[in-house]
Amino acid sequence: MILMAYGSPDRVADVPAYYADIRGGRPIAPEHLEDLVARYRSLGIEHGNPLNAITESTRAALERELGLPVFTGMKHWTPRIAEAVDAALADGATLLVGLVLAPHYSRLSIGGYRRLLDDAVDGRAETVFVDSWHDDAGFVSVLADRVRGTDAHVVFTAHSLPARIVDEGDPYRDQLLETARLVADEAALADWSFSFQSESPTGEPWLGPDILDHLDDLAARGVAKVRVCPVGFVSDHLEIRFDIDTEAQDRARELGIELDRIEMPNDDPRFVGVLADIVRSALLTVSA
Repeated sequence: MILMAYGSPDRVADVPAYYADIRGGRPIAPEHLEDLVARYRSLGIEHGNPLNAITESTRAALERELGLPVFTGMKHWTPRIAEAVDAALADGATLLVGLVLAPHYSRLSIGGYRRLLDDAVDGRAETVFVDSWHDDAGFVSVLADRVRGTDAHVVFTAHSLPARIVDEGDPYRDQLLETARLVADEAALADWSFSFQSESPTGEPWLGPDILDHLDDLAARGVAKVRVCPVGFVSDHLEIRFDIDTEAQDRARELGIELDRIEMPNDDPRFVGVLADIVRSALLTVSA
């Protein structure tokens, strides 16, 4: 199988090339690059990125759980999705299952992974692609256990995308809200809300409210404790370690709010089991 993720630079010196890959040839504002370099430097990755190690640990655990070869393919860093496909085919694979470490479908995100996978395979093998697993019962249960019993107001978050996707009929926002409702119901949460995070500076409207603005609103309502549950993410990376642990934490501190977040699923054996079950279900569609 091909386990796909966004990718992250191996060290601070790699950030310019990484950002250029994300921009795909579009102009790069120097101040935006400087800001990204500063964010990664704040994570202490001068000589190695521990965030990539999490992806590798998840891949290795999933391979053990499934008992079949699992290859990592990154969208914006190495090993590339195409490299993962070539390695799998060289290993003798005739059927590839594609799974992205992101539960919610958007044409702008998951759709891009699928195009890269299809282009890399180019008819050389049969493929099964998991478009979405936002309502998977196992995934919902993992998150519910991380917020159950809290006395804090729970804020579910996900990476924002351009607001125009709603008018285009993209299911991303609806799937996110469904996940949040499912988790809240299973955990019997009475006090929760949803916000977006990590908006990119593109000059067009993005989905909101942004978590920093949302914290302002919660403070105005008298909320004193917040637990952040990033349902749109499954592992620690920049949008968690910096956008939540630094930016949101700083804003909460200014507002007098006590803020914490859930432990991300990462390579938790229970979560790896969830991924394995999703892959097994995908394989059943082939044999059906």
